[in-house]
Amino acid sequence: MRTSGPLDAEAILSATEEVLRRHGPAKATVVDVGKALGVSHAAVYKHFPSKTALREAVSRRWLNRDRDALAAISRDPAVAPPQRLRSWLVALLAAKRAKAHDDPELFAAYKILVTEDSTAAVDHVADLLGQLEAILADGMADGSFRGADPAGTARAVFTATTHFHHPGLASGWTAPGIEHELDVVCTLILEGLAGR
Repeated sequence: MRTSGPLDAEAILSATEEVLRRHGPAKATVVDVGKALGVSHAAVYKHFPSKTALREAVSRRWLNRDRDALAAISRDPAVAPPQRLRSWLVALLAAKRAKAHDDPELFAAYKILVTEDSTAAVDHVADLLGQLEAILADGMADGSFRGADPAGTARAVFTATTHFHHPGLASGWTAPGIEHELDVVCTLILEGLAGR
């Protein structure tokens, strides 16, 4: 229950996260969010025009929590691009696995958005591709990687590692040996990029 202060988008998003955790994405309603805040659902709709818009905003905020850590790995000039690429892919799996395990209700809401081609999901993937592209561009510039199309190569690497980050495949992220499997895939990708 909101105790004081103006009703703003951040307060609504925080309350929505709690409602989603309590009721799950299938049962959570805007009325529930309003009740949690001590306001009518109409007050919530003044900030977010629909339940879908609210769910998009919550998912975007939730997805962005790991963004800075991954972006820092992708742009770290002190680490050679091949190691950066491996570290980034390992960190991506760890972040996705933590989200699925630690916050299953919000992860379920995100999975719904992925199937709906939401802007939050599309923007999240575009951001991840941009980070991969930065690593690959650095590697192509310093000769670690062959090729001249960092964007196309980023899409290929992202597709090749789908098993380790696509929310529809989350059940496999806790399988025994998943880290070793990712390590093998990373080695194959890095050898291919180096032209070995």
